[in-house]
Amino acid sequence: MQLSWQTYRINCTHPFGLSRGTTEYYDILYVYLSGEGIIGRGEAAPSKRYDESTNSIVEVLDGGIDIPSSDDILESWETGLTAQAQGIKALESALSMAALDWWCQRDGIALHTFFDAEKEHTPLTSYTVAIGDIEHIPQKIEEAKPYSIIKVKLGTDQDKDIINAVRECTDKPLRVDANEGWTLEQGIEMCGWLSERNIQFVEQPLPADALDETSVLREESPLPILADENSLKSEDIPEIAYAFDGINIKLMKCGSLFEAKRMIDSAREHDLQIMLGCMVESSIGITAAAHLSPLVDFADLDGNLLISNDPYTGVGVEKGKLVLPDGNGLGSALREETEGLK
Repeated sequence: MQLSWQTYRINCTHPFGLSRGTTEYYDILYVYLSGEGIIGRGEAAPSKRYDESTNSIVEVLDGGIDIPSSDDILESWETGLTAQAQGIKALESALSMAALDWWCQRDGIALHTFFDAEKEHTPLTSYTVAIGDIEHIPQKIEEAKPYSIIKVKLGTDQDKDIINAVRECTDKPLRVDANEGWTLEQGIEMCGWLSERNIQFVEQPLPADALDETSVLREESPLPILADENSLKSEDIPEIAYAFDGINIKLMKCGSLFEAKRMIDSAREHDLQIMLGCMVESSIGITAAAHLSPLVDFADLDGNLLISNDPYTGVGVEKGKLVLPDGNGLGSALREETEGLK
């Protein structure tokens, strides 16, 4: 079996703005496990928030990855690969995707079948309106017309103006993500104000190191509070459960499909709601996460919908609902017009 990789730049349809900054593109990396006539694909979408980059990933890959024997059980085989990523979660995630894609293709099953997730029970996904010029909001809302839930990025000094501009265009349910952009005082005031505007929940309103303050906000807020930057791996959940009503799981943060499943199980044990989220990614990463989506309450799997040059097909969306592809493994495929990738 052989491991190969290729870097790729995905271009945002609109500049993608968070409370931490704005970008027009993201550099990602694909990994490929090839053997027995099968290609297993994975995607690494590293985040500066966690000090990861494609350059650091390439350095690890250039140093060599030993491929364990595929005669082992799948989880042990996958762990043997991801353990060599030197702690880079985006690379761990890519290796995990590629391993499960290859193995499930070989065994003739879809990834959701492996995880006992019923294909028809996928949730609705939200569509993100990122921070940007307020005058562009009507165009973004028009582009979000096929989706029944909209996620709005906040954490600016114009947060109320942004929500008011969105509400002038649509009465659809909204989800709010402040990306650690508020203080406790702002959070209490904003959550009260937002509760009158058909908001489902607020995601990561305070900095990750303000856990006790977040627990105060949870008590004061009429809206549920979900963790993102506080929810990186399954071991975090018992420590943060007192401060949140739910968690956001991202493969690029937790580093493994198996770890994502452990997070789901732990969140259920702690009576927390669960959302599957993403970075800005292509259809490889989004489709991998989507195979777990029947097991959670909410989905925010729109990263592939926010880019203009997705080289792969995979999960679709019909009337706002995620639709898993047919086929074994991930079920993703390279678009015919794409060159230089597998």
